[in-house]
Amino acid sequence: KTGFTTGYNEIYVRIKNNGDDSYFANPEISWSPVMHMMAMNHSCPKSDLSITEDYTTVAKGYIIFQMPGNADEYWDITVNYEVDGEEYSLTETIDVTAPADGKQRVSSFMGTDDVRYILAMVEPMDPEVAINDMQAMLFKMESMMSFPLVENYTVTLDPRMPSMGNHSSPNNEDLTYDAASKSYKGKLSLTMTGYWKLNLKLLNSTGEVLKGEDITDENETSSLYFELEF
Repeated sequence: KTGFTTGYNEIYVRIKNNGDDSYFANPEISWSPVMHMMAMNHSCPKSDLSITEDYTTVAKGYIIFQMPGNADEYWDITVNYEVDGEEYSLTETIDVTAPADGKQRVSSFMGTDDVRYILAMVEPMDPEVAINDMQAMLFKMESMMSFPLVENYTVTLDPRMPSMGNHSSPNNEDLTYDAASKSYKGKLSLTMTGYWKLNLKLLNSTGEVLKGEDITDENETSSLYFELEF
């Protein structure tokens, strides 16, 4: 119930039998996160919950919160599950906070195609001075409650160090769609520790730029970016 942040959250769920403190095997669980705002409600990108390979009692999935809660607006998760033929439903209010380090790992934006997208960074969570595997997930807002995955776009990558003359790094690879993981994968080269801005552009399947700009001497940052500091 604690520890949710904006961006990508990997979440494990299991259902306890209070009668004997055991956990139910192969539970059928669905979930629905909802942000209750002053004027309206909306959901966010999420996966289905699937049983993990190692533990038949544990279901695993992810939720991508595009904004934090505050004093007047809050997230809750409704979980529907079936045990022994009986259907149950439970709604829990949760705290979703901005990351403690204040760095941007999720971006919700309108593309030039008038579609609202949500792009979230999954990896690296522990960046190193090395060529890091980079992973991101892309969704579009179909309605207030529906956020399907977007396939076969491209996310170009241009990491820069603003404090060091905005220098870049060699051997980066743009993020392309990986069908197996339903995400976008590339390579992120970090040549030293410190604060990096990962400047991005989102291109659709025909190569049109939907969001973001090239980095030049005149333009030091893209309007679409992630940040990290290590």
